[in-house]
Amino acid sequence: MSAAPAPSIDVSELGGVTFGPANLLWWGTLGFMLIEGTSLFICVAVYFYLWRNFHAWPPLHTPRPDLLWPAVQGGLLLVSIWPAILLRRAAQSRALPRLTLWMSVLLVFVIASTAVRAGEFVSLNCRWDTNAYGSAAWLTLGFHSTLLVVNLFEVAMILFLLRSRRFEEKFFSDADDSGFYWLFLVASWIPLGAMVFLSPYLLHGSIT
Repeated sequence: MSAAPAPSIDVSELGGVTFGPANLLWWGTLGFMLIEGTSLFICVAVYFYLWRNFHAWPPLHTPRPDLLWPAVQGGLLLVSIWPAILLRRAAQSRALPRLTLWMSVLLVFVIASTAVRAGEFVSLNCRWDTNAYGSAAWLTLGFHSTLLVVNLFEVAMILFLLRSRRFEEKFFSDADDSGFYWLFLVASWIPLGAMVFLSPYLLHGSIT
């Protein structure tokens, strides 16, 4: 006797592109964000642990940071939320012209934010090896900067693919995940920026 044919399933009506939790890449992005969020939390823990061991914060003879460039950065990041949301909507609607437009706008914001980050390092008014305070501040700023640079290359690459002849429908979900990741970078920097640049004006040293 010949074996009965294996049952088959018709998947012709399933879409080729998925978004959010239905997309495996989305889970990879979320996992990446959780790992990076843990690293950023460690930076916060180090910063406040060191603060408790000093009678003054920043330590004596260490100037407080300037606030001009951090304020510019905060404004850029907050405004960039809007194009990130719009590009996600365009990606999920599979509207390629609008997606290309808002991805281009977001790329401008990412480039500007990365450039302003150089001014933020100068605004710290101390070197990474000046003291423990300087090391903690540079560590936090430096780690978040690596995420900015990585995202800059990612956004630029996706935009290139969207405009190239190699365009595939799956790039819509890639663009959506890129916008999702940028929102994470913005959300993570708001408290981190406040810690690095505002806490020296609010904290006075160990509470013990």
